[in-house]
Amino acid sequence: MRSLELDPALAPPARIFQWTGAAGLSGLALTALLLTPTVQGWFIEQGERWLHILLLSFWTSIALTPIAAWAGHRWGLVDVPAARKIHRHATPRTGGVAVYLALVLALLMNSILAGWMAALLIAGSLLFVVGLFDDAREVPARFKLFSHILAAGLVTASGKVLTLFPASPMGDAANLALTLLWIVGITSAFNFFDGMDGLAAGLAVLIAGFMGFVAFDTDQAGLGWLAVGIVGACLGFLPYNFRPGRQAVIFLGDCGSTFLGFTLACLAVTGHWADQNPIVSFSNPLLIFGVLIYDMVHITIARIATGKVTSLRSWLEYVGKDHLHHRLERVLGSRVASVLFIYSLTISLGIAAIVLRKADTTEALLLLAQATMIILMVTVLEQRGNR
Repeated sequence: MRSLELDPALAPPARIFQWTGAAGLSGLALTALLLTPTVQGWFIEQGERWLHILLLSFWTSIALTPIAAWAGHRWGLVDVPAARKIHRHATPRTGGVAVYLALVLALLMNSILAGWMAALLIAGSLLFVVGLFDDAREVPARFKLFSHILAAGLVTASGKVLTLFPASPMGDAANLALTLLWIVGITSAFNFFDGMDGLAAGLAVLIAGFMGFVAFDTDQAGLGWLAVGIVGACLGFLPYNFRPGRQAVIFLGDCGSTFLGFTLACLAVTGHWADQNPIVSFSNPLLIFGVLIYDMVHITIARIATGKVTSLRSWLEYVGKDHLHHRLERVLGSRVASVLFIYSLTISLGIAAIVLRKADTTEALLLLAQATMIILMVTVLEQRGNR
């Protein structure tokens, strides 16, 4: 485990612990209230289980994040300031612990663990543990990739596989390969976005929010409950992580970003996003996850074209400031502006996904063309600005 021996000037200001402690105590009190049988039963009787999950995950996250921050400092699970780092104080990487526990508690207390959800959480827990170990002692990129594939395999073994290709031996193999590629790719792409304060957690709120809206609209309550649990847990974490003009109190860490990316990717695989139209069914999650997919494709092409990576191993091990949020920061001159721009882009694509659900094939293709044009315009502008 990394030791923490810092100049006192690099330690977080004492006032941070004062306000986080007060927020944590209020969160703890409200969490205890929501866990009482009377309150929980009232939400269920009113048909508002989703709201109970949202509030419970939110206040639990509010309560646990200061504890996770304290534990991170206590055990040296911190990101220490360095020449290539943007923060000034040693910052714990244990925010994912609070988010993970808040989500799992909200789901368990509402007894909604269907078979597919249990498989998803078991696989996600595996990645959470690997990520936590990586936050303490750096794990080789190849081992992390193997753990991603193993976790994706556990989900597919539960019967959740994409059905883009027609049923046949070749089609089934293609669907399985596409499912593994989607889960592993989205998990990695989301992990890459944990590079600026508020970015990864905010994206999780938006992506899960859009997925939850579609899930409830299509009578997929289980998916919706999982989605709102993610929204609540990340919203409770955000006040500690996204503080424009001030440094974050805590980071998600690899344990948090990997777990969230994997869970969001599996949400898309598990759900049914259209009854008849395969274009809508495939395109709906494609738009909601559009920012992640765009960044992954962009950096892969750019790194290969410039010779920065020449093999899968070098691609896995390459660390650079060429992701979308880095490029936008250079163009906009502000990290906060970069984060808010990515939020706005995600919302734009998510709205298109909502509208897409009610479209016929022609309208769906036009909406996809519109989304593509938005991405192309962003590409041209940020490339021009970076020159």
